[in-house]
Amino acid sequence: MHRRDMLGTLGTVAMAGAVGVPLSAAVPSAAVPSAGRLRQSVARWCYGSTPIHDLCATAKTVGLMGIDLLGPEEWSVPLQYGLECTMGNSWGTIPVGFNRPANHDKLVADGEAYIPRAAAAGVKKIVVFSGNKAGMSDGEGIANCIAGLKRLMPTAEQHGVVLCMEMLNSKVDHKDYHADHTAWAVEVAKGVNSPSFRLLYDIYHMQVMEGDVIATIKANLPYIAHFHTAGVPGRNEIDGAQELNYRGIAEYIASTGYTGVFAHEFIPKRNGVAALKEAVATCTV
Repeated sequence: MHRRDMLGTLGTVAMAGAVGVPLSAAVPSAAVPSAGRLRQSVARWCYGSTPIHDLCATAKTVGLMGIDLLGPEEWSVPLQYGLECTMGNSWGTIPVGFNRPANHDKLVADGEAYIPRAAAAGVKKIVVFSGNKAGMSDGEGIANCIAGLKRLMPTAEQHGVVLCMEMLNSKVDHKDYHADHTAWAVEVAKGVNSPSFRLLYDIYHMQVMEGDVIATIKANLPYIAHFHTAGVPGRNEIDGAQELNYRGIAEYIASTGYTGVFAHEFIPKRNGVAALKEAVATCTV
């Protein structure tokens, strides 16, 4: 089960029980790579069977600066290890999002309660979702997302929190998801027109849907506040067994002066520590 499917089912229920590969060994401090120019993080759900304190300790030793996609019950833990919670889980779900006005009142009310809590815990970004199409046109979905998200911007701006809409593939993992192309989500960002709304560009998902990763990032970087990684196909390690050149992608993003987070969201097929260490080294540029 993918993290997205679990969110769609569980909403903001803790990710501690998510399917993942345990970290099987500690990495000696001598092996810690330099930080490089990218601020790298790791998604919690990919190591869901690892206790959060163990994950934070390991993240610190391999050169990461944070843990991604945490629920409220774990927001404060990274701070104990000199790390950040680099992205908070959404208060909503993937299929039921901002593209339908019928969802707006609840999403806005829940968001207005959730955003101040996140800010108080030091969480500066929260993922949000478009919702599924269910026959809705692209133009209508964009307009509805803009209308709903604009209602949350005063609260987000007041508390210094950025809501990041994630683009997901509708071909393999999230059938019927509306924000399945970068251009669609960029139109939402243009319409919302707030520093507290940006995009989460998931490299895996957008490679599945549209490819042309570096050119797409180059054209749309002002709207992107966060990246996710994973190997294509399969969503596993970002190594030579998959089709993307993550070293080249990392080099390009770093060359732009990007200061956001570059978070690893792959499911390891082998030793969890070794896979994470290798990913960090690949993207330390």
